[in-house]
Amino acid sequence: MTDQPNILLIMADQLAAPWLPLAITPAIDRLAAEGVSFSSTYSNSPLCAPARFSMMSGQLNSKIGAYDNASEFPSTIPTFAHRLRSAGYQTSLVGKMHFVGADQLHGYEERLTTDIYPADFGWTPDWTDPDGRFDWWFHNLDSVVNAGVADASNQLDYDDDVGFRTIRKLRDLARTDDERPWFMTASFTHPHDPYVARQEFWDLYDHDSIPMPKVGPLPSADVDPHSERLRHVIAADTTEITDEQIRNARHAYLASISYVDHWIGQIVETLERHEMDDNTVIIFTADHGDMLGERGLWYKMNFFEPSARVPLIVHAPGRFEAGTNNTHTSLLDIAPTLVDLSGATDSDLDANLDGASVLSLITAPDPDRTVVGEYLGEGAVAPIFMIRRNSMKFIWSAPDGAQLFDLANDPHELTNLALSTDRAAEVDTFIAEVHERWDVERIHADVLASQRNRRAVDGALRQGRHTPWDFQPSTDATNQYMRNHLDLNDVESGRRA
Repeated sequence: MTDQPNILLIMADQLAAPWLPLAITPAIDRLAAEGVSFSSTYSNSPLCAPARFSMMSGQLNSKIGAYDNASEFPSTIPTFAHRLRSAGYQTSLVGKMHFVGADQLHGYEERLTTDIYPADFGWTPDWTDPDGRFDWWFHNLDSVVNAGVADASNQLDYDDDVGFRTIRKLRDLARTDDERPWFMTASFTHPHDPYVARQEFWDLYDHDSIPMPKVGPLPSADVDPHSERLRHVIAADTTEITDEQIRNARHAYLASISYVDHWIGQIVETLERHEMDDNTVIIFTADHGDMLGERGLWYKMNFFEPSARVPLIVHAPGRFEAGTNNTHTSLLDIAPTLVDLSGATDSDLDANLDGASVLSLITAPDPDRTVVGEYLGEGAVAPIFMIRRNSMKFIWSAPDGAQLFDLANDPHELTNLALSTDRAAEVDTFIAEVHERWDVERIHADVLASQRNRRAVDGALRQGRHTPWDFQPSTDATNQYMRNHLDLNDVESGRRA
């Protein structure tokens, strides 16, 4: 076992941690049983692109301009791929990372697939028009209405490719002459909506036993302003759905988790067949969760538990004792954890990190640890901030006011303690902490300016010739398989693994 292990980061998309115990996932269960499972891990910004950019940089979204799904990820921001590459790792990406902008690598030497979502500014929200809808890209409830079984879909086509190319890349790593340790990211788009699953995974579950939402749509008087806006963003305020459609969607969601698990099982088996498992650390996580009908909400974009809490498993048998760790962690901790595993040191870069390595928490859990989050995407009209400490979760936005939940006694977040006069001092303390941690007014102004600029740039780039930023994977067919400038004997022997 070398000092620099190989590292495999496996990501699911929109996988809510509370749903994992309900899903049939033998491969993920094995990773959890043999590794360290962090049971209280949060997305720092529950939306695809900003969650991933904060994870890769280890920095809060407002610091790097990663506000929403159309925010450019600046090339000047060091990522964990840059850090590991500098530490001597070969780095590769397979699957979704939702990079926006001309840089589609961000430290990875190699990218084997395109992305499933666009790399331009077309999905820029507009906080100045909260009642408007971008119907060509906003969520709606078609994913719920049309949930069910399909043998092929846009997402299934994509993840079939991700799984295949991940396994093929692992085989290439097993037979490469490159002696450097490797870091690889395999990022699937399931169980992200649309809620569609193949029959074989659908049939793993008894349809009538699929759990329905524990909390249905709340009375209008009990709905917070952000949730009310989100209902408009996802068209829940204009679309009637039936209980059977809800059950179908949740059934397909569970089946899609099992689909991802199927690929994870194949990936782990490939590591084992090529004797790379003993020196490969596997980290499994997701970018954010999914409301799945709880409170009448779907998808993500808020800090309620189903949307914001994600799985985090560190699988490193022989390095750490297996178990469950209840310390609060977040995606901001992924970058420093990877750097810690690699042995890299760079005090100048470390000073910018807002997270910390979780490796020390494995042997010394910290029950008082705080994690924070920001939501700056569609559905908001101003920055929304979250502070999670002990059993408490505090959410605040200037126009929306405060929410305070005691998750130990109120796991479904139904009682907003901020409305109680006897908690006024506690709420004031949290609000003061928000202003200590963030320059609220500056962030608000920065987001509005960024939205204006991106809408202007996008409008201009849609005129005349279109030069896309979307990543184009390339294959050098002139050196693939057998060619006459190669020795057949060398090709045949060199490609065996």
